[in-house]
Amino acid sequence: MIVDLQSILAPARAEGYGVACFNVFGYEDAKAVVQAAEAARAPVILAANLDFVRFMPLELIAQTFRHAAEGATVPVCIHLDHTYEKETVLRAVDLGFTSVMFDGSQLPVRENLAIVNEIAVYAHERGVSVEAEVGSVPYAEGRDHIRSEITTLDQARAFGDEGHMDALAISVGNVHRLTSPGVTIDFDRLEAISGLVDAPLVIHGTTGIYRDDLRALARTQVSKFNIGTSLRQAFGAGVRRSIEQDVYDRLTMMASAMEAMRMTATDWFDLLGSKGRYPADGAIEPGHAAGSS
Repeated sequence: MIVDLQSILAPARAEGYGVACFNVFGYEDAKAVVQAAEAARAPVILAANLDFVRFMPLELIAQTFRHAAEGATVPVCIHLDHTYEKETVLRAVDLGFTSVMFDGSQLPVRENLAIVNEIAVYAHERGVSVEAEVGSVPYAEGRDHIRSEITTLDQARAFGDEGHMDALAISVGNVHRLTSPGVTIDFDRLEAISGLVDAPLVIHGTTGIYRDDLRALARTQVSKFNIGTSLRQAFGAGVRRSIEQDVYDRLTMMASAMEAMRMTATDWFDLLGSKGRYPADGAIEPGHAAGSS
């Protein structure tokens, strides 16, 4: 079932668990993640990041993600990750994404807020959710132009008072693209931000956070956790195993990579507490399908 971001995050926030948002880079990744979500009876978000959008046409990404998600027996959100151009975000809405992120973190807060609200009007009319970012989550590598800026309370207050976003990404010590845990999360600042913003909060750079901190974060207002590096690591490990066995058939290699990604995704569902939230007997309502009233 394809749903929007608001529908998938509302139960998570109410019940105190986190929803995994995986950056995926092809059909195999998307299918493996959805298969793992179905087996775990967990909601999941398929996300296309900036690198993937530069590699594959946005139209094809939307079709690929929707194909992987349409027959799913758990809620699946189709999400466009960090995007700096308003026009690209609006095009993604029209192409069938059910959630979009405008990243105005490098802009003055008032300009960021104005563009987010403009996008929200367009997206909400079409049943699509909007994520914003305030403060600036740094990158361990690959985005040298991105500054590191902890989310301030003034920034959070502005978005809390005037923002029409459905989720807000914040910077509280998290870092993109770390290959192993190593950051210190500022839980005091997170608590202060939570008092100023009603929308579900988002953590980017989940791979770099210690497991105990992730369990604690999933019990807070943080409802969405972006995961990229650990899934890419699993993909690479699966392909590497095939090559070491002198296997060069693409389908065999992808089968190995998909199994590794399924195992990794399953671990994340368990860690964030989303496993078993949508039992096969339908005892828990899965929220509204994207575009429904």
